[in-house]
Amino acid sequence: MLHTLPIRYVEPVYRPPSEADSLILPVTDGCSWNHCTFCEMYTAPQKHFRARAESEVLESIRHIGEHIGSEIRRVFLADGDALVLPTRRLLAILDAIRTHLPAVRRVASYCLPRNLRRKSVDELRELAAAGLSIAYVGAESGDDEVLERVQKGETYASTVEALDKLGQAGIRRSVMILNGLGGPALSLRHADNSARLANATQPEYLATLVVSFPLGETRFRDAFPGWRALTLHELFVEMERFLDRLELERTVFRSDHASNWLVLKGTLGAEKQRLLQQVRQAVADPEAAPLRPAWARGL
Repeated sequence: MLHTLPIRYVEPVYRPPSEADSLILPVTDGCSWNHCTFCEMYTAPQKHFRARAESEVLESIRHIGEHIGSEIRRVFLADGDALVLPTRRLLAILDAIRTHLPAVRRVASYCLPRNLRRKSVDELRELAAAGLSIAYVGAESGDDEVLERVQKGETYASTVEALDKLGQAGIRRSVMILNGLGGPALSLRHADNSARLANATQPEYLATLVVSFPLGETRFRDAFPGWRALTLHELFVEMERFLDRLELERTVFRSDHASNWLVLKGTLGAEKQRLLQQVRQAVADPEAAPLRPAWARGL
């Protein structure tokens, strides 16, 4: 699909798993921060950060509308953090989507908390009214030491502030936590403070992935000496502690990314005990748990 649409893509192109059926519309290239040592998504030279020309984006939307405008139901604004753009430009893009792609019912974007510091709740409400439905926030951890070690450029407080702004504006939040990010030394505080972050903000969606390094661990280890990957047992112990400390009301929880060994799906808090039971079974006897094999995880 990437090569048949009248859109200029700079590959590799990424989107959240739940946006698999969405039109991927680049409004920026790369990531405006791009210092996180665990992330390899935008490190290629061609992914150097830049905002796309407004004229190019609007023309792409118009062309899409002429060809398959009635078929598009969802749009994902790429690349790493479309919300870095000024509100005026985002409103122009959303207006063009509404005009040329009238069947669209959901517009989504990744969101770095830092990019909301200069946006007011009223501005975000304007974006929500114009069609921005959901923001994917890679919190990674709620622990300040873990965040500093991986050069996230955020803190517990900055992430809470961003999530609260989005919530007040009526934009749904999908928050991602990286299981194993703190290694064994920081595992328990990573679990505790990540749960504290979720409890404080009550996101509509919460997901966990297992930290992995397809291109190697050198870049990550240079900034986090002494780190090692958690064993399978340690990953499950960390997940058990994280789930146990969650106090959520109506959050859809997913741990079903390709990186996850144990697939978990449910609503928190209604299904918390069922999910905890699954994890505790894996902690007690990993061989008896229904683990996803490596070939099924694409590894």
